[in-house]
Amino acid sequence: MAHVELPQLGESVTEGVITAWLVEVGDTVDEDDPIVEVSTDKVDTEIPSPVAGVVQELRGEVDDTIEVGQVIAVIGDDDGSAADDGGDEASAAEATGDDETPADESEDDGGATGQPATSAASAPAAAPSAPASASAGGGGEVASSEPVLTSPLVRKMLREAGIDAASVEGTGPGGRITRADAEAAVANPPAEQAAGGDTAAPGAAAPAAAGIAPAPVTVAAPTAASRPRPSPIQVDFQGQREVVQDLSRVRKAIANGMLESLQTTAQLTAAVEVDMTAIMNLRAAVKDDFKAREGASLSPLPFISKAVLMTIPRHPTVNARMDLEGGTATYFRYVNLGMAVDTERGLLVPNIKDAQDLTVAALARRIADLAARTRNKKISPDEIQGGTFTITNTGSLGTLFDTPILNAPEAAILATAAIEKRPVVVSDAYGDSIAIRQMSYLCLTYDHRILDGADAARFLQDLKWVIENHDWAGEVAV
Repeated sequence: MAHVELPQLGESVTEGVITAWLVEVGDTVDEDDPIVEVSTDKVDTEIPSPVAGVVQELRGEVDDTIEVGQVIAVIGDDDGSAADDGGDEASAAEATGDDETPADESEDDGGATGQPATSAASAPAAAPSAPASASAGGGGEVASSEPVLTSPLVRKMLREAGIDAASVEGTGPGGRITRADAEAAVANPPAEQAAGGDTAAPGAAAPAAAGIAPAPVTVAAPTAASRPRPSPIQVDFQGQREVVQDLSRVRKAIANGMLESLQTTAQLTAAVEVDMTAIMNLRAAVKDDFKAREGASLSPLPFISKAVLMTIPRHPTVNARMDLEGGTATYFRYVNLGMAVDTERGLLVPNIKDAQDLTVAALARRIADLAARTRNKKISPDEIQGGTFTITNTGSLGTLFDTPILNAPEAAILATAAIEKRPVVVSDAYGDSIAIRQMSYLCLTYDHRILDGADAARFLQDLKWVIENHDWAGEVAV
């Protein structure tokens, strides 16, 4: 018998709020399986089970505040033995209500869509948890107009497999779709979805039935590479013209943080154009070998991050913070490098501690790890706090120019824009000529209270020089 306690999630964290139960009483869990989602300020964290066994009790309901060290669940042996401390079975059963907040994040940037955060459930487990999408052919007992009973974890499994929850027959209490039901559906998808779902438009066969040959299609469908990504934040209107939702805790924290940043700092944005051709050519030549050797993809971001870390020591005011009331400025010899990560819950900014000494390879690994754990709610509150300089890579989504808001109390944030092939005037020993180069913009938002415009310009010019002239081949062991 194991009592699951709320662990110490951060140095200054003393409590959290239950936002979603990912299991229910009677579920079998393996060691390290997530059982509950807990919110602390800007971070939603999944708490894993310390042992394998059967869930005996869930002590708490969605929106309950729990303290560090408090028992939140009891995991028993596979024989289903009851808890020794005489917990109230009725209250444990009632604690399995699901929160509507999305419980999943995609490994791919912006590639996942989730159910909307409509309301927190504090009802018993039999209460509906997520609206079912309309289904053209469901053979199950749950009609498409009725809610589907399931947990956020199960919804994630079905959504990633492209399976409509309404087409899955639940074997749990009240027809609830359990994890075992979802796994079985993923292994053997419903017939109509396994066949590709509704791929033909209504009435597509009508011309053929009438003896009329359909006109040939001449417009090619967009490729996966060219099609813009959908927003990771989706809204289920359920046939209504408008939907009102409560703001999530994360969205409230982001909104308050952005507003406070604008109200308490003097923000300006400066930009330079930078030639990324040498880096992009090197990346194209070594990226396959690099991934095989390092286990991480080699994007332009680790190069830019390394250039920033090389440039900062010569410009200490960009890696600083000001306390106007105290009349002091603090300058950091180390760099806790913030990385803005796009998630279903909103933009989160975890940071890489002591990044100043990392290589390009180490940065590639750490950035990938940080992004994946942030999207999968494995990030800790300590990793969100204490940043000294932030990079936001909006260029990965095609943005040409950006004016980011400071991640206060930091003094500066750098936005990396899209890298595009453009005609550029190139000067060499033979004079000027027009060449096709891979160009980008680097946009620096800075706190004008501590950083003058001339200082910002010097930093950007120095950063531009490093990117265009440093021996990057040596950095990736070519």
